[in-house]
Amino acid sequence: MKTYASLIGSNRARPFASTFAARWLCLIASLLFVAAAFSARAQTAWTATVGAETMSKGGQALAFLPNEIWIHAGDSITWTFNTDEIHTVTFLTADQVRPALSDGCPGFSNNPATYDGSSCVSTPPMTTGSTFTVMFPKVGNFKMVCLVHESMTGSIHVLGKSAKLPHDQAFYNQQAVQQQHTLLSEAQSLSTKGLDCNACQAVAAGAGAIRVTSGGAQTISFLRFLKDNITIHAGQTVEWSNLDPRTPHTVTFGPPPGDIVDPSPDVTVDRDGARHAIISSSTDTTHSGFIAAAPEDRVGLPQAPLAVTRFRVTFPNAGTFPYMCVLHGDLGMAGEVVVSP
Repeated sequence: MKTYASLIGSNRARPFASTFAARWLCLIASLLFVAAAFSARAQTAWTATVGAETMSKGGQALAFLPNEIWIHAGDSITWTFNTDEIHTVTFLTADQVRPALSDGCPGFSNNPATYDGSSCVSTPPMTTGSTFTVMFPKVGNFKMVCLVHESMTGSIHVLGKSAKLPHDQAFYNQQAVQQQHTLLSEAQSLSTKGLDCNACQAVAAGAGAIRVTSGGAQTISFLRFLKDNITIHAGQTVEWSNLDPRTPHTVTFGPPPGDIVDPSPDVTVDRDGARHAIISSSTDTTHSGFIAAAPEDRVGLPQAPLAVTRFRVTFPNAGTFPYMCVLHGDLGMAGEVVVSP
């Protein structure tokens, strides 16, 4: 039998020192591989959705679904946009003045983007099928907003890598489905709002409501003219009123004007502040400008003035007069006034 000493001295045996070093190298390589694999697993890619709509596109959930998520530092979230109504995913810096949609941060961020609170990150306006990914390298609690819709907010809580997360992806998927169902059901229920007087020459120009969770605000909107086909007699006046607390609308006869925010030059103002136009022919054009509720008053800020929420049109002559909302006409928000002699 060969002894340990004879193996050491054998020219055909591996040197002990060389074998020992090789085993250590293998062990170190294995540990590095495991560490790399663990690190890759630790950087989780989360998913969420933006917005939801009914089949007709009239009912809209203006919401991040869900609008509150806990992740680890180093993780990313990819949002998928699910509506033909435009939205953004935007993270402003602390105390940053909310920019206009057209301005962005200024400008819009590359995809994927990284947000640590030091500089603004924002998508451009996006619609169905678009995706956007944001990576969060720093611990913190960050507010998420949509630059299109004021009361559409959310919270992202970024915890240290050793912290235990309260929920997994399956929970967030379930929350998104439940919130979507609830919001769209409420949006559809708004379809009868403002229809309590069939004999009135009044049309609700959209309706909506604001709902809140612990993570932020969610808005529901019904983007339709309620009583969208109305028949009146020559000489009568139709009044449109926006019943949505956040979403603006327009009442536009003819093609969209270059300036969609302000009313067309033919529009006058009644004593109660409502805008008023006269249309004599089906070839006449007029535009209400934005009709919308005033922003909510906040402590420490000047009181908001009364908003323009009504638009009236008088029809002296018989005819058929189609109209639309230039903001949501592509979603089916249109109507018709039939004027009989």
